[in-house]
Amino acid sequence: MLGGRSNEQWVAQYAAGHRNPVNRLCHTLGIPAILVSLVGFLASIFIHRLWPYALGLFLVGWTFQFIGHAFERKEPEFFHDWRFLFVGVRWWWAKIRGKA
Repeated sequence: MLGGRSNEQWVAQYAAGHRNPVNRLCHTLGIPAILVSLVGFLASIFIHRLWPYALGLFLVGWTFQFIGHAFERKEPEFFHDWRFLFVGVRWWWAKIRGKA
C-alpha cells in the first residue's frame, strides 16, 4: 500500500507540492473540515439531522483544498496517485506537530 516509501517520504512529497502559504493555509483548514465531516456523516446514522451539516462541511473543506491548489498553480497529488488522499491527513498531523 505504501509503494515502498516510508511515511516520512510520502509526507515530504506531499509537502513539496504544497509550498504556497495560501495553499498550506487552505489545507490546514480544509483537511480537518473534511475529517470532521466524515465523523458527522457517521454520526448522522444515529442523529439524522446532522447529514446536511456534514455535507456542508465536506464541501467547504474540499473547496478550501481546490482554492489552495489554484494559488499553488498545481493540481492535487491525488489526481496522479489516489493514495495521496490519505497522505494529506498525515501531512496535516505532521504540520500540527511541527514536523512538516
